[in-house]
Amino acid sequence: MTQTTITEVLERSTESLQRAGIFGAQVDAELLIGHVLGLSRGGVQARVATSSPLSVDDVITVSELVERRAAREPLQHITGRAPFRSMELAVGPGVFVPRPETETVVQFAIDALRAVPGSPIGIDLGTGSGAIALAMATEVPHSRVWGVEVSPRAFIWTKQNFRESGATNATPIFTDLAIALPELDGTADVVISNPPYIPLGAIPRDPEVRLHDPEIALYGGPDGLDVVRQVSTTALRLLHAGGTLVLEHGELQSAAITALLREDGWLAVASHRDLLGRDRATTALRP
Repeated sequence: MTQTTITEVLERSTESLQRAGIFGAQVDAELLIGHVLGLSRGGVQARVATSSPLSVDDVITVSELVERRAAREPLQHITGRAPFRSMELAVGPGVFVPRPETETVVQFAIDALRAVPGSPIGIDLGTGSGAIALAMATEVPHSRVWGVEVSPRAFIWTKQNFRESGATNATPIFTDLAIALPELDGTADVVISNPPYIPLGAIPRDPEVRLHDPEIALYGGPDGLDVVRQVSTTALRLLHAGGTLVLEHGELQSAAITALLREDGWLAVASHRDLLGRDRATTALRP
């Protein structure tokens, strides 16, 4: 019997994902095959170059995972992992999958922490998987970082990622951001948040978001800014004078958030564009 080669499996998998409307179908196919074989994407490509055969069990397993991805289950839910900057995070149902654009947003917080001598304090409000908090903690190892999360389902992943990171300077906290960390009032150097900011009437286009990301991490009230308002209030309480606030938001919300922050008394409010030229972050300083 002729064995099926990895090249044939990759071609079939890519075609199936393309038919399902998956952007970057070949990349996803390579990652799924790598997940089954315990290989990096580069390792899969090396095996493809030699058309090495796959076992029947591996062919069946890849096919099953491709079917799940074609049904628009997030790739990260299938593999159980999501890359973020230099980390690999555990993710799954109940937690928001970190996005590449957030890697750019967190840089503002990292830069602000690095500019503070001693042991600067960073707080991530609505930490979810812990991506932002752990990026700050691991890339600014002399900092002390807290990640606040209120969803019980998300906090399962928060705790796992904090534990796996080995970051002894990072602490996960299960509480509502409105009452979080009163013992740190007036001491924080940086507060950052990627809050839910989609208006209730808006429906995300991508099925992966609409069907699989938790609603608590998506929707921010009628205008999408309910949680942003709370973040502003909480950050004013937590930060010392001159401390930095960093907010991620939708590309059409920059003007509204700027107005909101200025009304709350924030100084030096500035919006920032992502790599595609979209306004996706706003920073401000506590008066």
